Amino acid sequence: MPKDAVVEEFAALVRALKARDGRSYEALGRRLSVSASTLHRYCSGTTVPEEFAVVDRLAVLCGADEEERRALEESWRRAARTRRPQQRAGTPAPPPPERVPETPAARQQPRAVAAPPEARPQPDPAVPRARGRWARGVARVGMSVAGGVALALGAVLLLWRQEPAAVEPAAVEPAPFTWAAASHVWRDGCGHTYLADRAPGRVAPPPPAQDAAAWAGAHGAVHGGETLVRVSLQGRSSAAVVVQAVHVRVVGRAAPLPWRAYRMDEGCGGGAAPRHFAVDLDAPRPLARSVAGLDATGAEPRTIPAVSLPYTVGAADPEELLITARTEGCDCRWYLELEWSSQGRSGTARIGDRGGEPFRTSAAGGRSAYTYDSVGRRWTAGEGS
Repeated sequence: MPKDAVVEEFAALVRALKARDGRSYEALGRRLSVSASTLHRYCSGTTVPEEFAVVDRLAVLCGADEEERRALEESWRRAARTRRPQQRAGTPAPPPPERVPETPAARQQPRAVAAPPEARPQPDPAVPRARGRWARGVARVGMSVAGGVALALGAVLLLWRQEPAAVEPAAVEPAPFTWAAASHVWRDGCGHTYLADRAPGRVAPPPPAQDAAAWAGAHGAVHGGETLVRVSLQGRSSAAVVVQAVHVRVVGRAAPLPWRAYRMDEGCGGGAAPRHFAVDLDAPRPLARSVAGLDATGAEPRTIPAVSLPYTVGAADPEELLITARTEGCDCRWYLELEWSSQGRSGTARIGDRGGEPFRTSAAGGRSAYTYDSVGRRWTAGEGS
């Protein structure tokens, strides 16, 4: 058989083992302690391994049986002879390498192969002994210097390739006060309008004011024309927290919803108008304007002073704000933002609806509003809202 055909026969057996295993050159090379390029050269026939041990480990790793391993060894011997120089006459051939017995443990743990002993150059008898010692000393000094340079270069490369340690972000301290927002507040406790994309026959009767949030959620309802938000503030500790300003941030504007309007009352009057912050959502830059309240329950009406900013809250000094936001021309989504300062810290707290979603108010004018007939137990169309 020609030399190239012998090598190709051996390479084909190696390729068959790799194909049987299915792993990449890199993955198999790591298991065999050889590089991926070296293993590729074995499979292509470019190189024949110096020792059979590495090929035997590949056979064990890929699940070859005893007969396949014997055939692989014979093929390796023939290929190795074609790629090695002829030994000089009279030089005994090295003993064949010991093969790994086929055991379950051997299949899981490929055995390590000892590196061949480094060939030591023979001294030239023509060179005097003293000169040989001097030359060996110079060689040892050169090797030491080269080794030191290599170690230093390796250390530099290692430091250069190291990634910088990840810096954990500093924990963000919470605002020094807590808040709770209720957006289903009805004027005077009884008057409110919701928009719902439902026919009257599929809308439940008006709920009690305390159940308004659940009623609106079940019907997918949106505040119609006006939203009243009550915000309760309380400090986390005895340290004073100064509320510097109240802002409104509109994050979305769309055309008013074309849904039906449902009023929760037939008109109810009250003797008090609480102080509040009035917001015109249709303005290009809506402002929260502090408005005085009016108490008309007594013999003489009494004005309730408007909230004056800045003002202070604490753990023992909670405060409550009422925000009245109105629109006549949009389906608006918006947040409240409170500027605060306390003990050298300052920040802005964003306040939204349940789940952190923005508040939502849609214009409700120009359509009939349904009211509930408690006698007939049905919704009836009434006048415009």
